[in-house]
Amino acid sequence: MQEAFLIQGQTIAANLRASIKQQIDRWPQTLQRPRLVVIQVGEDPASSVYVRNKVKACEDVGIDSEHRHLEQSITQLQLIAQIEQLNDDQSVHGILLQLPLPKHLNAAALINRINPDKDVDGFHPINSGALFAGQARLVPCTPAGVMLMLEHCKVALRGADAVIVGASNIVGKPQAMLMLAAGATVTLCNSKTRDLHAHCMRADILVAALGKPHFISADMIKPGAVVIDVGINRLPTGKLCGDVDFDEVRKKASWITPVPGGVGPMTIAMLLANTLKAAQGFVDPHC
Repeated sequence: MQEAFLIQGQTIAANLRASIKQQIDRWPQTLQRPRLVVIQVGEDPASSVYVRNKVKACEDVGIDSEHRHLEQSITQLQLIAQIEQLNDDQSVHGILLQLPLPKHLNAAALINRINPDKDVDGFHPINSGALFAGQARLVPCTPAGVMLMLEHCKVALRGADAVIVGASNIVGKPQAMLMLAAGATVTLCNSKTRDLHAHCMRADILVAALGKPHFISADMIKPGAVVIDVGINRLPTGKLCGDVDFDEVRKKASWITPVPGGVGPMTIAMLLANTLKAAQGFVDPHC
């Protein structure tokens, strides 16, 4: 059997970013340009890398951005005050609270304080509820990016069996809602799912998002399945890998995402798209 085709997220994301840049280049000079504020608390090394990548991506397409780097010791009330100030600032269109937060902070309560119209991560309950109701507003970036990748590769979702391994609020649950809306029959698995192997073997489309290196093996894959690897893990050697045993699974799948270069670039591109969408909610740039 021929090896799976690669779903090149890097290329798809580059095309989306070029489209966003074109729209921002046409933005009326009399209006506030789209602006994103990223809040980072503390010195988590991975978070610092992610934030730098997000700020650089904004710069590349012409979105104004601010990296608000706060002390590890900030209190819940102090951080709420920062969020409320950004909610009230009409020059700010997007607010992103970089996760994870220090353990003394309640992330869910803080996300709930972000104005849902500025919630470019799509995590606020109003945005989650709208997605559940089939009235999507701002959609979480990684699941939205996965849907764009599947569309790019002309993967038919209507009637397909889609299995998602990992039931987080960030990826698994919103991914399930998006796939249901597209007409797929969705199975959402978690760490306690019985006979996970059998569920995976039924999948026409398998999304791995559980954060365990090489967890999905070739014997869990239906021949010809589309495999989307959301995981990004760093091995003791320093090498990055996904949740899927890429080299072996590629021999059975029809399409597969690499790590790195697959889903990751799409996540940042969809953040830019959400920031633009949020800005367009305040004004119509074509007026």
